[in-house]
Amino acid sequence: MDGNKLKLTSSEIGTLWGEFVNGTMTDVVNRYMFSIIEDELIKAIFEVAIKTFEKQKQQIVDSMENEGFPVPIGFTDSDLFEGKPRLFTDIFCLNYLHVMTLHGLLGHSTSLGVSVRKDLRDFYDECDNDAKKMYHQTIELLLEKGNFQRDPLFYPAKNPEYVSSQDFIDGFFGKGRKLAATEIISISFNLKKSIMAKTLSIAFSQVAQTKEVRKFLTDSEKVSDGQIKTFSKIMQADNLPVPKSWETEVTTSTESPFSDKLMLYHIGFLAQASQNYHGAGLASAMRTDLVTTYESVILKNLMVTKKWFNLMVQNKWLEQPPLAPNRKEIAKEV
Repeated sequence: MDGNKLKLTSSEIGTLWGEFVNGTMTDVVNRYMFSIIEDELIKAIFEVAIKTFEKQKQQIVDSMENEGFPVPIGFTDSDLFEGKPRLFTDIFCLNYLHVMTLHGLLGHSTSLGVSVRKDLRDFYDECDNDAKKMYHQTIELLLEKGNFQRDPLFYPAKNPEYVSSQDFIDGFFGKGRKLAATEIISISFNLKKSIMAKTLSIAFSQVAQTKEVRKFLTDSEKVSDGQIKTFSKIMQADNLPVPKSWETEVTTSTESPFSDKLMLYHIGFLAQASQNYHGAGLASAMRTDLVTTYESVILKNLMVTKKWFNLMVQNKWLEQPPLAPNRKEIAKEV
């Protein structure tokens, strides 16, 4: 059987839909950042990112149209207000591209994992390879500029060891053991994601045009700040460094380069994506205090997501993904 002639499955159309909407959102931000960046090396990487998505976008559109599915609206030039003052520094833009590339790597891998058709598998392979190249480029440039934040360093033990006591899981009242390297992976990752979400919430709240969106962004900033303090406290208790904040990389501009729809969706996207990372942290946690911390953070994120959903629907900004056929409704029409 020709793998390219198979009909798209629900999972395959779902990944194409998500890749288009999230990709067009990031592309609008990338194009704005490209317009304000002064550093030629950073600007060159953004140019590659913009051209790469332009190619990917057309392939997504072709795949959906060939199967008769409507292409999502996503985000367009109408969500970008050109000529507005600088909202971010060059270094923040580079950090933003790095973090969003990490999201892209995860998204492409998930899409590949549910794709059966050969053309889609080839497409996501190519997307993954492009994202890997971008990942290396952003890290190399951040290192070159002295702005890449590495995770804490450990010193090697003499020999491998087995867990010898039930106290290994105790993290309360100062009696517990120190953080394991496997736990720091998620803590550090979640810290960096929360710092990015807080910084964007601050920037977007400065320029949001409507009161309700501005309030949501301000509330979102507080939630992210609470998560940063929570994870930082855990790291500092073991005398481990925490990533620096990026708030000073936001200017004082109050003129928005983006639509409220895009800014609100972007923060919601980060809140939903962070649930994956919090869930991974919960799964890898072997200390009881870490387990309760992740459970609390996940619950608070769900509350943010609920408010975000209501506000998106209220403004008619939330696109509906393809749905399974409603057999009861179809039967009524017969």
